[in-house]
Amino acid sequence: MATKHEQILEHIESLSVGSKISVRSIAKALNVSEGTAYRAIKEAENQDLVSTMERVGTIRIEKKKKENIERLTFAEIINIVDGQVLGGREGLYKTLSKFVIGAMKLEAMMRYTEAGSLLIVGNRTNAHELAVEAGAAVLITGGFDTSDTVKKLADEKQLPVISTSYDTFTVATMINRAIYDQLIKKEIVLVDDIYTALDKTEFLKVSDSVERWHEFNKETNHSRYPVVDKQNRVVGIVTSRDVIGYDASVRIDKVMTKNPMTVHTKTSLANAAHVMVWEGIELMPVVDPSHKLQGIISRQDVLKALQHIQRQPQVGETIDDLATNQLEVVETDDQSHVLTTRVTPQMTNQLGTMSYGVFVSLITESSSGLLRKYKKGDLVVENISVYFIKPVQIESEITIKPQILEVGRKFAKVDVEVHHGGAIVGKALLMAQLIDR
Repeated sequence: MATKHEQILEHIESLSVGSKISVRSIAKALNVSEGTAYRAIKEAENQDLVSTMERVGTIRIEKKKKENIERLTFAEIINIVDGQVLGGREGLYKTLSKFVIGAMKLEAMMRYTEAGSLLIVGNRTNAHELAVEAGAAVLITGGFDTSDTVKKLADEKQLPVISTSYDTFTVATMINRAIYDQLIKKEIVLVDDIYTALDKTEFLKVSDSVERWHEFNKETNHSRYPVVDKQNRVVGIVTSRDVIGYDASVRIDKVMTKNPMTVHTKTSLANAAHVMVWEGIELMPVVDPSHKLQGIISRQDVLKALQHIQRQPQVGETIDDLATNQLEVVETDDQSHVLTTRVTPQMTNQLGTMSYGVFVSLITESSSGLLRKYKKGDLVVENISVYFIKPVQIESEITIKPQILEVGRKFAKVDVEVHHGGAIVGKALLMAQLIDR
């Protein structure tokens, strides 16, 4: 039987998109304590079923598809610009396709304003009205209000009209920054993007016999299957090694490996690859927060996806990218891999010297470059010991010299020295696990 927590999540999922949710209403509707309702709502937020905003409350939202991740909902816009909803609250869950800055004549502005867009404009009530009629939402800058006619129209069409105290330029910058952040997130592949869903997954129940494993094996040629209990929770995994020598009538729960390692849909691909390679696992069950089976992920899926990522163009630059994309190789042979870079303003701390975080990024990147000569693949840093780091001024030229101390099939140790003007300004030891591609 489903737990109270699961019942609440099912209830929230059944609500129509745009519905308002509160701890009190959930507690009353399902006869649970407010504490239980609060925890379930927080979990629903983690699963992207609801969104909570100041001055708006918690509303049921539509799950965003991965390919639309660079699109923002109007609810997220409110959070970004610290806005207030003047009308059209019911449409906060909708996503905007583009935003238009209304700093032109009315006719020209309306040519660009189409359904699904967001018009960013100041105190121009006629523009507010025309935009909502055209199917666009409105963000009013400078903290201005709008007419009752516009508010009524916004409610009817379920298109948000939002007011913010920021000026137009600041608002446009903030939204651009948020879209850019979403693009970086899009680059990070999750288990959610590649796992085989439950409807295409073969799995065994604890009450099944070994004979059922043999039937599946004949049908699919696979040798590994997750095992679930009556509530569909993962309790074990069965491989060909487990069933050897057992009679066909023996129950699966007598031969299975209990408490197998599992991953969630929100687990990053790099993390899943790290676990599978290090532990020598061929297949992992994908579970939800209640440990119910969602599907499976195989080592083949993971390695295929890792190869695919390498071919993807970079869409957004992270801090690591900014720190390492200036690195230039100055000397390279089988044993050495010497790199050089200049300390740019973005790489410094408040004192104008190279930041500790950038130093670690440079060490990791230079070590990866050296290890790629030995093995095709990626590394996962397990430990970095920084023995010392001296201040390096802005605009200084530094040289990074990584040297392999030991490299095995699954791990590596690298000693890294950072030089400036003939003196050593940093020294570190990096230990990493290697992920084959």
